[in-house]
Amino acid sequence: MDLKDLKDLGEDIDGAPRQKRFRPFAGFRNNFLAGLVVVFPIAITIWLIWTFVGWIDSWVMPFIPGYYHPDVVINRWFGESEWFLRLFGENFQVNVRGLGVVFFLIFTSIVGFVAKGVIGRSLLHWGERVVSRMPIVRSLYSGVKQIAETIFAQQDSKFDKACLVEYPRPGIWAIAFISTTAKGEIDANIAVGEPVVSVFLPTTPNPTSGFLLFLPRSSVIELDMSIEDAAKLVISAGLVYPSGQEPVQPGTGDPEPA
Repeated sequence: MDLKDLKDLGEDIDGAPRQKRFRPFAGFRNNFLAGLVVVFPIAITIWLIWTFVGWIDSWVMPFIPGYYHPDVVINRWFGESEWFLRLFGENFQVNVRGLGVVFFLIFTSIVGFVAKGVIGRSLLHWGERVVSRMPIVRSLYSGVKQIAETIFAQQDSKFDKACLVEYPRPGIWAIAFISTTAKGEIDANIAVGEPVVSVFLPTTPNPTSGFLLFLPRSSVIELDMSIEDAAKLVISAGLVYPSGQEPVQPGTGDPEPA
């Protein structure tokens, strides 16, 4: 055995164990990465919520009368107090993040309550008849209304199950979502001798865009995972598996080692 073989075995020439090199920043790096795993999702979630609330406030607050803005209300109640003037000055302003969201929720709930009544339904139908006579506006309104009813309405118009389909060619599989069974002339013109289903194939990492496919039922493999787990798998590009499970190697049944 030569000198190189002894070093590979972790020993010196005299047979004594070779000492590990001291790395002063290795522990700091590991702690930083472990902390980043915890802090990063929390920070991104808080930032997204903060940004979304501010975006709603920027749209709603201009429609709220200035008489009810927080700084005006506070000045009206305490503006003449000496301690208030000494503490905040005469030009006091306050930005209450989320106030527009509160007004939006209250206003939308009132509109929904009125729309469910007889008078509200009559006014809504009258307004839709007026809009239906406007060439460009009616197309825009009907499209937006269908999207809103699909997303927000409490009904069964939603994705049924997650599935696997062969795309873009046989032998390559992609995750998709079964929406409905094909109807009308689409079902009549696809002569395959079995039911045809409409499938939405999302793109990675943005699942809001994708492709609408019409496939025979036998070409679709339904999955037991939920829609949420399948969406996480698509968004993460295959890194996040359902229930935190890692992919299983074929023929072994054991998780893939990290």
